Amino acid sequence: MKIYLVGGAVRDQVRGQTPVDFDFVAIGGDERELRRRVPGLTRVGQGIPVFVRGKSQYTISDFSSIEDDLCSRDLTINALARDDSGQIVAHPKALADLRDKILRPVAPANFLADPLRVIRAARFAAAFPDFTVHEQLLAAMSGVSADALGRVAAERVGQEVLKACAAPAPGNFLRVLQAGGRLAPWLAEFTDAHSIPAGPPEFHDASVLEHTARVMDRCAGDALGAWMALCHDLGKTVTPAELLPRHHGHEAVGPDMAQGLALRLRLPSRHGAAGRLAARWHMAAGRYADLKPSTRVRLLLELDKAGIMKNFFRLVAADRGGEQLELARRELAVIKSVRLPEKHRDLGPRSADILLMLRCEALNEYSRAQGASEDGSAGMRG
Repeated sequence: MKIYLVGGAVRDQVRGQTPVDFDFVAIGGDERELRRRVPGLTRVGQGIPVFVRGKSQYTISDFSSIEDDLCSRDLTINALARDDSGQIVAHPKALADLRDKILRPVAPANFLADPLRVIRAARFAAAFPDFTVHEQLLAAMSGVSADALGRVAAERVGQEVLKACAAPAPGNFLRVLQAGGRLAPWLAEFTDAHSIPAGPPEFHDASVLEHTARVMDRCAGDALGAWMALCHDLGKTVTPAELLPRHHGHEAVGPDMAQGLALRLRLPSRHGAAGRLAARWHMAAGRYADLKPSTRVRLLLELDKAGIMKNFFRLVAADRGGEQLELARRELAVIKSVRLPEKHRDLGPRSADILLMLRCEALNEYSRAQGASEDGSAGMRG
């Protein structure tokens, strides 16, 4: 049995980076021999036997040579192996494509063998924004049918979506899936989004898909924020053609679409809630200072309950410009400091109405005090 470090870990080492995860492939031998060579393994998953120990994963290859194993992989830049002496074994194009920064498929048939590779390819475009997507990769993606892609386990697709959202250029995920013609079935809402204007020309110069991708890119570094950016304008994808380029009411239909997308991808419940709130409130929050006190109270309490205040206002800044986070935090503190007097408790819906009124009054008083303070400061400066 020969054991090789393979894939991303070797790629990162060649690029001078420190790997996070380590995947090993065993050529020859069986599980018993692997366990003898690598004590402390735990078998996981179904089907192909996979074993883990710490951050390392081991697989017993079906191939008789490492060269054949590498030829079965997704992208040339991942078709790399290193033996226990440090010697690198590479697909014929792997090192050149790493040097020239090209995302190229090893073989189109490999995408048919595992259609998830379509989603992974788009995720790699988000992870390596300075790499060029080769036309052969787009052809390999389009060669996988939507039906075949739809048979991939939702959890596997969802994990790739989350990784794309955490990547340096998350918007590339959408762009490359569109270029490869494979937004459906998992992101079917965006299938025609490249041909739908994001809004009137005086406000938007891009399609819904490109606008969404740009906002995702501006949220880079905040994975949940990038997910919310993906969801925020979903309602625009179903605007009737006769209403374009305007999208009146898209924030009313978007929340259910965002929730549906999160459920389809089997994402954590927090992502479902975050997507809903992004779609529901992003337009209102773009003019936060002009909102009625009662609207601000509801918005801030919903964001606070979901624990996404920072992510949400990062999205709003990316979408509409302006920074409202610190103001929102101060106003939330004012709202939460209000307590319902004892005499108004246990009155059912009436208690909730009174509490809302008191919170609105406190917010108004805070705003007046802030305005007076700013006017006084301006007077002293003058």
